[in-house]
Order: sequence, then structure tokens, then C-alpha cells
Amino acid sequence: MRTLIPIVEEDEAAGEVARAYEQYRRQFGRSSVPGILKCFATHPALLQQMLALAPALLFSDGHLARKQKEIIATYVSSLNDCAYCLDSHASFLRECGGSDGLLTSLAQRNPTSNELDEKDRILLSFVHKVSIASQAITHHDIQAMKDAGWDHDSIAEAIHITSLFALFNRVANAFGLASQNLLGFDLQSSSRKNTP
Repeated sequence: MRTLIPIVEEDEAAGEVARAYEQYRRQFGRSSVPGILKCFATHPALLQQMLALAPALLFSDGHLARKQKEIIATYVSSLNDCAYCLDSHASFLRECGGSDGLLTSLAQRNPTSNELDEKDRILLSFVHKVSIASQAITHHDIQAMKDAGWDHDSIAEAIHITSLFALFNRVANAFGLASQNLLGFDLQSSSRKNTP
């Protein structure tokens, strides 16, 4: 994989990183390690933390359903112009039942799409504010989420997922990870059509 700075490829991994890669393949049933983990492997202790975080927070139901987490991941990755994470998490969202219309709406940064129910529209409005103006979150924003049916634990988890994707998107972009083209079509070009 060609990147702007070197990552730890699977055939180059040794010691702690090689063991972490094997743990990932076993735990997730995947034959290869994704590029984002190869970026984190440049700091083995950080890689271990990411491997612990993924199943506990990202790839499971929690206070938010896995599908809602993938909706957030896809939307935030579009906001942050991260082709790698946009394609990856839109693919996961599709696996969770997301339609191509939903994927395209999220890539086009349309949080009011008819592909979403009202509760998820309010969630994405909140996620948008967390992404671009977190310092401006007020009691009004929290109350709007509560009025839509989100409890404090769900709101906190939405903040955590949104904030983690700010990290993941910036790491993927700065290392130069390209889209894996998992969907068979280019969502990144879709996201540029409706840039606010």
C-alpha cells in the first residue's frame, strides 16, 4: 500500500505488532489488516489501544445501535473529506442494512435526507455540530437530543464516536490512505457535490 509516510505492512510486522495483527485477524475473521491499523502500528502501544477500542465501542451495539454508529462514521468521514474511512464505513453501513440512497445522502452531507427517520436526522444535526463547532454545544442542543428520544448515554456515545472519527479521519488523510473502493462506486465524488 502506497502512503505518504511508511506504515507497518503485514509482511514487515514483527514482535508485538505481528501478534496484534494476528489477534485482529482472529477476532474479526478477516484475512488482512486494514490500512488504518497499519498506521497505528507505527506506535505499537497505540495499536493495542485501538484494537481494544474497536470491538468495545465501534463494532458492536451499545447505547447506539451498530447501524447508527456506522451512519455517524460515514457522515463524519464525509465532513472530514476522508475517502478511506468514507468508503470503509459506508461499506460497513451497507452490511448493516443501509441503502445506496442512504450512503449517497450521507456522502453528500445531507443530514435531513428522507433516507433517515426524524430521530436520526436530529442525531446527525448534533453530530455535525460536534464535528465543526463542539465548543458551541449548549444545553439547548442536549435538550433537543433528549426531546427526540436520545438519553444521556446515547448522547455521550454519539460524542465519542464522532470524536474518534475526527482522529481516524485525520490519521488516514495525513498518512495518505486511499479509498479501498469497497462499494464499487466513488462516494468521495458524491460528497463534493453538496459541500456546504
